Amino acid sequence: MTAFLYITTVLVWGSTWIALKLQLGAVPIVWSIVWRFALAALVLFAWLIARRQLRVPVRAAWALVGAQGICLFCVNFICFMNASRYVPSGLVAVVFSTSTLWNALGARLVFRRALTAPVLGGGAVGLLGLTAMFWPEIAGHGASPQTAVGLAWALGGTLCFSCGNLLSARLQALGEKPALTNAWGMAWGALVLAVGSLLAGVSPAFDPSPTYVGAWLYLAIAGSVVGFTAYLMLVGRLGPERAAYCTVLFPLVALSISSVVEGYRFTPPAIAGLLLVMAGNVLIFRKPRVPSAAGNGAR
Repeated sequence: MTAFLYITTVLVWGSTWIALKLQLGAVPIVWSIVWRFALAALVLFAWLIARRQLRVPVRAAWALVGAQGICLFCVNFICFMNASRYVPSGLVAVVFSTSTLWNALGARLVFRRALTAPVLGGGAVGLLGLTAMFWPEIAGHGASPQTAVGLAWALGGTLCFSCGNLLSARLQALGEKPALTNAWGMAWGALVLAVGSLLAGVSPAFDPSPTYVGAWLYLAIAGSVVGFTAYLMLVGRLGPERAAYCTVLFPLVALSISSVVEGYRFTPPAIAGLLLVMAGNVLIFRKPRVPSAAGNGAR
């Protein structure tokens, strides 16, 4: 099940960039995010009702569910949206992939988990590989005040994502399932973003074209209902630090799709980066060596 959840998360989140690109146009991005998570919440509520599992989270979880909704389904998307206005998407992906390390540090601070060498080393190797893959784009952009602003937005979004991971781990420790907390969290995140957009003077809009509607359905159902539920289940199974390695892998899926759709070509640095990312994956998920009985006896 863990392998299935991991592969599902990587494949789904690695392909959502196409749908995101198709949504760019007449509809303000904030309202595309609102429609996405409003629909995802409705789908999850319907699924929970059908399984007779819909309920209000326990009182101790209310504040955590609200905070998770704001972190994962509201603020971080605003941050990454603004980051993309200033820096290339490749650079945003590199910053986002540091969530592996932020999750490890957060788990240390919040849950007192040890900072293991495989997790830290694997995350660092994976980040180095992803940087190598996007290096031509990063180097070509150059340093400027706009770059600093974009990096600040991207880092803010990454920290929000990591906070959402830690909140989900805490909620699962309280016995709350990701499907339930995601339903309430997505509804809360969509509501907060909708109210904030109206107060900011951004009028709601919707594009009824088949292209926009198809992208909306894919992002809401596959990207949100399936992707976030599978990922947060991984957080409960693996811990936030190991689950976050998905953020390093899903850009690779996006690049593979781009090679077919947009003619992207894997350069030697990109191939070297791919190998480093795979090596980081092996380091993080390698089972620790168990000392033999003979070795214990010798000691």
